[in-house]
Amino acid sequence: MGRAKATLPLDNGDTFLTRIVRTFRDAGVDDVIVVVGHDAEAIASSFSQSGLAARFVMNAGYDRGQLTSLVAGLAVIDRPGVAAVLVTLVDVPLISAATVRAVVERYRVSRAPVVRPTSGARHGHPLLIDRSLFAALRGADPAEGAKPIVRAHASTAGDLEIEDEGAFTDIDTEEDYRRWVIGRSGGGEGGRRPLPE
Repeated sequence: MGRAKATLPLDNGDTFLTRIVRTFRDAGVDDVIVVVGHDAEAIASSFSQSGLAARFVMNAGYDRGQLTSLVAGLAVIDRPGVAAVLVTLVDVPLISAATVRAVVERYRVSRAPVVRPTSGARHGHPLLIDRSLFAALRGADPAEGAKPIVRAHASTAGDLEIEDEGAFTDIDTEEDYRRWVIGRSGGGEGGRRPLPE
């Protein structure tokens, strides 16, 4: 989109990043890691004004693909007592806290190696990955990313049918942003506003 998606505004004073962190916190996730690369300083500075708690990790190899960010995050969270990692992308900011809680609960009940929201043939976020797959993620081909590992370990037990459209809304372009953010009411407070420069 020609700008840092993390700092794009949503309704109620949130940015994409603060909304995601707030949602995870509201869902009971107590350790939120934000992996940054391009525009890292501007993103961290913008986030610091929110008053929310999160740990920032720099991914110097961000230009080699999304997998490098996931591996950078794993390096910080992988310690004794950690059973799994919950992952989402900055361009999927409209997930509900109820969806995050449902994904975590499905994992607690099923212990499926991959838990993901589904709606028919669609797969969404957040994605929960069991620690048994951490080594495979570290060894994966950056050009292919995590998808082959996720697909190989997806299961009926881990696929969770969800009605939350935010779990499947990937905002990649200005057109997406206009449709999903500027054009929606935002709970009565967002309304229409110009696309930020």
